[in-house]
Amino acid sequence: MNQRIEAYQKRIEGFLQQLLDPSPTPVPDLLAAMRYSTLGGGKRLRPLLVYATGEALATPDTALDRIAASVEMIHVYSLIHDDLPAMDDDDLRRGKPTCHRAYGEALAILAGDALQALAFAVLVDEAIGLDADARLRLMQELADAAGVRGMAGGQAMDLAAQGKALSLEELETMHRLKTGALIRASVLMPARASGTDPGLAQSLGAYADCIGLAFQIRDDVLDVEGDPALMGKACGADSLLEKATFPALLGLEASRRRARELVEQALDHLQPLGPEADLLRVLARYIVDRMH
Repeated sequence: MNQRIEAYQKRIEGFLQQLLDPSPTPVPDLLAAMRYSTLGGGKRLRPLLVYATGEALATPDTALDRIAASVEMIHVYSLIHDDLPAMDDDDLRRGKPTCHRAYGEALAILAGDALQALAFAVLVDEAIGLDADARLRLMQELADAAGVRGMAGGQAMDLAAQGKALSLEELETMHRLKTGALIRASVLMPARASGTDPGLAQSLGAYADCIGLAFQIRDDVLDVEGDPALMGKACGADSLLEKATFPALLGLEASRRRARELVEQALDHLQPLGPEADLLRVLARYIVDRMH
């Protein structure tokens, strides 16, 4: 299973390299900033979920690389913008200076903007091997996950909640948007591309909802007790920014328990699928076991 994960990580890395080819361009600094953030490592969890879902559903191979690249570029754009002084004001990401520290704030903003545009361009391209209606459905799924009803809306809620006490329901709602929506899209987009029946798509969406929330809980826990050397950034930022987090609301042990419960629920939602979904199962468990 580890070999399959590594193979998929290399596969998306190669495709992203291809999309961000540093051939002659009138804006070399912008492309350099895009490459700096996109090709700078990372878990590639969202592309892995795309490939794992594709395995389970026999999604056409021609579509998987482009779906995987699109969700990863949206994710990277969000990290670039989250790190800006107007947001979290972070200096390190993946063990190196954040994009705005390396290239300046203006170019970092533009790099994020350009990655967002490219994410949609790779989906609409005929090379994806899907008909026009299918491509439009994929673009709508990604737009919903990235916009006001998804990631951007969740980030706005996060900023508004700084220094405030949230209920557990409010906290979970915020993170189902901020973190969970793009993870959900990573599972549902390959399902849409394979023409999955609505019942199975609903089960996969429920699986994704569970692991998306578990992922955020684990992130919150790691910000308290993680190793900065493994994390590639300073820990304790959530507390300094007075952010609403699961450990602050529930405590560390209850947060860990909630994450494990969510993963068990996620695995239950995969029952309609057999061994072809084993990689999805492995990724669900990885989410609560990871150290960075």
